Amino acid sequence: MISSEPLMTAADVYSMSAGRLGATTAAVLGLIGVVVGGLALARPAGRLGTGAGRLGANAALAAGLIAAAVGGLVTATADGGLGTGNGLGGAIVALVVGAIALVLGGLALARARRTESASTG
Repeated sequence: MISSEPLMTAADVYSMSAGRLGATTAAVLGLIGVVVGGLALARPAGRLGTGAGRLGANAALAAGLIAAAVGGLVTATADGGLGTGNGLGGAIVALVVGAIALVLGGLALARARRTESASTG
């Protein structure tokens, strides 16, 4: 069978394509957001005063949102499936980790608002 269409080949194992780089960066940023959100949720007052819990929650929300957005972008623009070197696996991980960071950041922000309103009222 002869076809005029070019064959799609998988990327080399050690090559870093734009999709792989974007997905890896987003997954690492999402993981940082999960850690910061977990710390903000565990210690809402923080070590630096009453605003540190709110700051950590906002940082986790921002990191989770960026990770989920970049992961979604890489997922939408990936040409092949899993294992083709387009970063689809890392993008799916970034989406999941970004969503977890968003949830933890939201919970920490709600707790920070609740403790702030209880201390002022």
